[in-house]
Amino acid sequence: MAKQQDLQKEKIWTRDFIFICMANFFIFAGFQMTLPTLPLFVNELGGSDQLIGFVVGIFTLSALLIRPWSGHVLESLGRRIIFLIGLLVFVISVGSYAFTGSLVLLFLMRVVQGLGWGMSTTAVGTIATDLIPQKRRGEGMGYFGLAGNLAMAFGPALGLFLIALSGFKTMFLIAASAGLLSFIIASIIRYKPANKTPIEKKKWDIFEKTALMPSILLFFITMVFGGIATFLPLYAEQLGIDGIEWYFVVFAVSLMLVRAFAGRIYDRKGHKAIFLPGAFLILAAMIDLTLLANQFMLILAAVLFGIGFGSVQPALQAWAVNEAPIHRKGMANATFFSFFDLGVGLGAMFFGLIASTFGYADIYLTAGISVLISMVIYVIYLKRSAAVQRHHEAVQWK
Repeated sequence: MAKQQDLQKEKIWTRDFIFICMANFFIFAGFQMTLPTLPLFVNELGGSDQLIGFVVGIFTLSALLIRPWSGHVLESLGRRIIFLIGLLVFVISVGSYAFTGSLVLLFLMRVVQGLGWGMSTTAVGTIATDLIPQKRRGEGMGYFGLAGNLAMAFGPALGLFLIALSGFKTMFLIAASAGLLSFIIASIIRYKPANKTPIEKKKWDIFEKTALMPSILLFFITMVFGGIATFLPLYAEQLGIDGIEWYFVVFAVSLMLVRAFAGRIYDRKGHKAIFLPGAFLILAAMIDLTLLANQFMLILAAVLFGIGFGSVQPALQAWAVNEAPIHRKGMANATFFSFFDLGVGLGAMFFGLIASTFGYADIYLTAGISVLISMVIYVIYLKRSAAVQRHHEAVQWK
């Protein structure tokens, strides 16, 4: 009987976990539909490559600014309020794009969308963390991430298909509708109660220190993500390579196939078995895109990047959350996604400057250097951790 109760406690697929995965799917579907299409929309409105990078980047930077506040509210007022408000702001902002004909107005609404995105994604990751047993967190976060990956599998392709079929207005309204479905599902989830115990706060409490190392590594990895998401459709079009829709599908399928498997490895062996192999695959994908010449190379990059990113991202998130105190899980997620946003945002802006000055191929060469930096930082971290461990063991032996 006791064994059966223990198994029940370790169960991942509960009613609310299924609902949070569904809510995550629809919010990411709305987001992913705009990912490859918004640069094309800015281009149609007369924007340059540099302006495209700026419009994409300001979205992630505004999300970055709201995340620390969101992390505190998640702990003090509870998960529900911040999640629902964030989803509602996202729906309104994305829907407004359908009626936007000005780059200035688009820029302003991108700032608003970033606020909604920052609140909702900080909340959804924290809610998922609440619902997953700690001993199965790597595996559970892998399953949770599959919802976003499934949205990624068809969202970009659907967005590109809709603008070809009906134009940007229809596409933006359907993307907003996906966010609305997420809001409806989120309203019926049973949330963890707000923390009634007063928690001492520092004056500049804007991150969780235990989550810093995985978050820093994530920053250099998501610099790559910003370059791909923003400029790859334009790069492929310039080279005359068809099938950019299939890139996003293959990328997402590769993510889905590897996530749960990599999560189990993380639970058994930790991040040492995941990070360097995954980062190496991402580096190989960047080299492939630098030399991009045909559709085969495009699809190969999708497979390499999908497997690499699908391994690294959930492992880093589980690492960040597991190290945090129980009352700081929200801030750990806020820290983690703040660095995610910072990487994507700065990557989009920086790569926009590179594209306008040198060319699209140089984006991916630079992105490869960013991945290499993350690998060097990780190796240094491992060596220092080993040295600290040896010192502690020596002190205890004495």
